[in-house]
Amino acid sequence: MSRTADTWILAAQCPSRLGTVDVVTRFLKEKHCYITELNSFDDRLSGRFFIRAEFRPEVEGFGGEAFHDAFAPRAAEFAMEFELTPPGKRMGTVILVSKADHCLNDLLYRYRIGQLPLDIRAVISNHPDLESLAAWHGLPYYHCPITPETKPQQEAQVQEIIEETGAELVVLARYMQVLSPAMCERLAGRAINIHHSLLPGFKGAKPYHQAYEKGVKLVGATAHYINNDLDEGPIIAQGVEPVDHAHYPEDLVAKGRDIECLTLARAIGYHLERRVFLHAGRTVVLGN
Repeated sequence: MSRTADTWILAAQCPSRLGTVDVVTRFLKEKHCYITELNSFDDRLSGRFFIRAEFRPEVEGFGGEAFHDAFAPRAAEFAMEFELTPPGKRMGTVILVSKADHCLNDLLYRYRIGQLPLDIRAVISNHPDLESLAAWHGLPYYHCPITPETKPQQEAQVQEIIEETGAELVVLARYMQVLSPAMCERLAGRAINIHHSLLPGFKGAKPYHQAYEKGVKLVGATAHYINNDLDEGPIIAQGVEPVDHAHYPEDLVAKGRDIECLTLARAIGYHLERRVFLHAGRTVVLGN
C-alpha cells in the first residue's frame, strides 16, 4: 500500500479488551484527524490487540508532541503502548554486506528513487569488494575484516559505527557472518536479515546446486528480524516462486536473487511504515 506524503501513523498494541478500537478512532475524530487507512488484529490465543492508523490532520497547527501527550492518558487506561510517526520520516539505516551485491544494489536503487524512506548512514562489509558501489551513491563504506580470532573486536567495531551513526535500523543484505548472541541482543527488533528458503533445507555451500540435484519445485526467500537462533528469527515477509526440471542451477540462483531482493525490500517497507508488531517471538504485520 502507498502512503501519501501528508499522513501520520499511529501504531499501538495492548491487552485485548472492549473499547480498544474506539479509544483510537474517537481520539482521532476529536482532534479533527481524517483516517485514511485503518488495520487491526485481535490475537485470541495471546489476548493481545494490535492497531495501526494512518491519518491526515484537518486543522491548522497540528503538532505531534501535543498529540502524543494528549493521547498518552487515554492509552494508559488500556495499558496501550503506542508510537507516532510523522510524515516524511526517513529512518537512519546501516547496511551490512559481504561480497554478493544484488540485495545492496536493489536497496540503493529504491533508496535513490525514494521508494524506501531510508536515511542510509553507512555500508559496512567484511570484504572490500562493494566499496565502489557505495561510493557511487556517496555513502561511507567501512571495511571491517573478520577472522575467527578477531570476531569480538570486529563486532565491537561494527557496533561502534552503528552507534556513532545513530542508526535505528540495521539491514543484513546477504551479510555472510553469524552474529554473536550479544550482538543479536543489542540489535533485537531493529535488524532485518534475508536468506534463501528452500525445501527441503539445503545448508552450506551452493544450496541452489544442492536443490537442483534433488529436483526442487519451489525456491523462495525469508526476511526476518535477527535473534540468537540462526535464520530462525521472527518472520516479516516471505517470497516463493515455482520452478521445474528445466531450471538449471544457474537459473535457480538467478531466480533466488530476484526473490531475495523483492522480499527484503518488502520487509523493510513494512518496518518503515510501522506495520510490524513483535510479540511473543512472532510478528503481526498489518495491512501488508
